[in-house]
Amino acid sequence: MAFPPSFLDELAARNPIEEVVGQYVHLKRSGSNLFGLCPFHGEKTASFSVSPDKGIYYCFGCHKGGSVINFEMEIEGLSYPDAVRALAKRAGMTVPEDEQYQNRYRHQERLWALHKEAARFFHAVLFAPEGAAGLAYAAKRGMPRSVLTKFGIGFAPDSWDSLCKAMEAKGFTREELQASGLVSTSSKNNGIYDRFRNRLMFPIIDVRGNVIGFGGRVMDDSTPKYLNSPETEIFNKRKNLFALNFAKKSKLGYLILVEGYMDAIALHQYGFDCAVASLGTSLTEEHAVLMSRYTQQVILIYDGDEAGQRATQRAIPMLEKAGLQVKVLKMRDAKDPDEFLKKFGADRFRILLEESSNRVEYQLRAIQKKYDLSSDEERVNFVTEAADFLSTLPSAIQREIYGNRVAEVGKISGEAMKLEVEKAFKRRLSREKRKQEKIDLAPARNLQMQSKSVRYDNVRSAAAEEQVIAGVMKDPSLLDQIPELTEQDFSVPFLARVFSQQLARHRAGQEVTLTGLTDFTSEEMAHVAGILQRYDSPVNAQALRDCARTIQMEHQSGSVTTEDDLMALRNRLQERKGLRE
Repeated sequence: MAFPPSFLDELAARNPIEEVVGQYVHLKRSGSNLFGLCPFHGEKTASFSVSPDKGIYYCFGCHKGGSVINFEMEIEGLSYPDAVRALAKRAGMTVPEDEQYQNRYRHQERLWALHKEAARFFHAVLFAPEGAAGLAYAAKRGMPRSVLTKFGIGFAPDSWDSLCKAMEAKGFTREELQASGLVSTSSKNNGIYDRFRNRLMFPIIDVRGNVIGFGGRVMDDSTPKYLNSPETEIFNKRKNLFALNFAKKSKLGYLILVEGYMDAIALHQYGFDCAVASLGTSLTEEHAVLMSRYTQQVILIYDGDEAGQRATQRAIPMLEKAGLQVKVLKMRDAKDPDEFLKKFGADRFRILLEESSNRVEYQLRAIQKKYDLSSDEERVNFVTEAADFLSTLPSAIQREIYGNRVAEVGKISGEAMKLEVEKAFKRRLSREKRKQEKIDLAPARNLQMQSKSVRYDNVRSAAAEEQVIAGVMKDPSLLDQIPELTEQDFSVPFLARVFSQQLARHRAGQEVTLTGLTDFTSEEMAHVAGILQRYDSPVNAQALRDCARTIQMEHQSGSVTTEDDLMALRNRLQERKGLRE
């Protein structure tokens, strides 16, 4: 929805970006900017910058950026209107909302209310006569009533439309039921019926406490074992984790990641209230980033079968990319945490946690399992692969300590292993250097939008367009001192829209800010923030006049230039017109 420009200006003024970001990121001042570790991707060196003067944030690593509204959208997973609403609430402001937004928000609230009522329905059924089978199964799995109540576990009766009728009696419409994913539509008569039947029901609750979906488990060997809610307006399985609403409050200092709901519940039942599980899907980068907001360490406990080990191998780099320390617990004498806890109790499990290996130890064991070390050829292959893996470790101490362990297993000298690791390390550095050189030789690539749908075809014009936009954002009065530009003059439609809004706000006597730009995607706003960070040097009217003429001439000629042309143009303009400090 469109908010009044004056309202957005006040919203930004009353929500200083450094204060909002500072609630999530520890920032340190460096010159006029603030820096910290990016909350959107894992990093050890701070590349996330906040510019209070410009009202922007930008990460030089993952290239996310934008205004305070964009940050609120990204960090909390909100839509643009919802982010505005959240910031307004923070500042004690009243949001001028139009009818379209009001209707959409009311629809969301109805879906949350519907899911809450459905959870109450399933929970009540569990303790009713028609839920006897579910209650018996829960008792068999060692779940007392206290656990059933805490997690809101229920039972979907083995009937055609019990939930439909119950929710319609509560005043929910057919359209709302269909939008919720709780019902299916018959292809024969277009009637609706319950999606979940004869299953133990696990409510999925987001970190704000809203019921957003369900997981339903069969009580026998039928398939699918778990049936989950489909993606809806309020439910995205890639961005939510089961039991995180409880685990985020844990005082244990880490999160335990398991495969299934039952494992997570069992861990909570035995005092390990930091357990979470993914929602019927493999671990995603969104899951990893979500966990990184609440902890610095994750202990992986996946099944010990081949599928579980593959999942572990896939999860480790994903979690490390999010900046998390990873440990892997090897389950012994039980197939999963639920079975282990019921057989041996919490104290034995606590010992397992203490003995859990770090990811280096885990990876080395995984490599070792691939080879028959009684064969000389296999030993050579084992040592070679292990050395290649150890070369990825940043610490020389780590490389030496773990290298000695590999040498012992591979029955070679520690010195020989050290040489092999050093060779692998040098090869890796050489590859990375060549990769960086390619980037440095074509720096104009960094100017391109990450999305393939928006590209700089005329890079000469695009460079000038970027400098005009950055210059205007710094000093809007320069708009009165450059040749008049139209959207048609721009080679990049996206940049044309940015300039058009800048010009409109200036002519209306409004402040030209990033917050004032509306109807742009998060990716586009990040790109604008990147432009403002790249062109951070002083600017003058003559430089922008040259840029404007370049834009006009390129439009008239209709030429397509190369990246080399772009870099040459940028350098000339910077050297001639004082854009370089």
